[in-house]
Amino acid sequence: MGKLSDRLDRPLVLVGLMGAGKSTVGRRLARRLGLEFIDTDEAIESAAGCSAAEIFERFGEAEFRDGERRLVARLIDGEVRVIATGGGAFVDPRTRSLLNERAITIWLDAPVEILANRTSRRDTRPLLRNGDPKRTLERLAEERGPSYAEAHIRVTSGSAAHGEVVESIVTAIEKHLDGQDRQAAS
Repeated sequence: MGKLSDRLDRPLVLVGLMGAGKSTVGRRLARRLGLEFIDTDEAIESAAGCSAAEIFERFGEAEFRDGERRLVARLIDGEVRVIATGGGAFVDPRTRSLLNERAITIWLDAPVEILANRTSRRDTRPLLRNGDPKRTLERLAEERGPSYAEAHIRVTSGSAAHGEVVESIVTAIEKHLDGQDRQAAS
């Protein structure tokens, strides 16, 4: 069977709504597996020299998503690593298709109440700046849920400790790989 990281032949990509824990859990997952971790929002901000919120304000969401798709395409070409995407990345059909073809996608799902609590701690989320953040998250969960459901794996991040979520992801990846191994053998 061997170490999980030795069995991986493609990147692990975390998707889900803002506040689900993609960055925090992703860092821990990468450490647990001995892999590099990349947060696409941080990479975009570093390349652009400004925050995601500023990019949204200056150029709009469509321009941000286009840059995000190009970055994701580069990141999944090559090394096995853990990648945390922005909440809207997987909603884009081209990005979703690319990720599902060339990575193992993992939907970190969490109840809206928990997401609202987590995202209220910082004012860095451009989509939550206007109106009622909880209502916005409810709308986003409803709109984006069908896209997230296309991920290979779904793990609930809820109120569990990050370490528990990481172990749930590891178990789910092993099951996913075992299923692929069985399909390849038949």
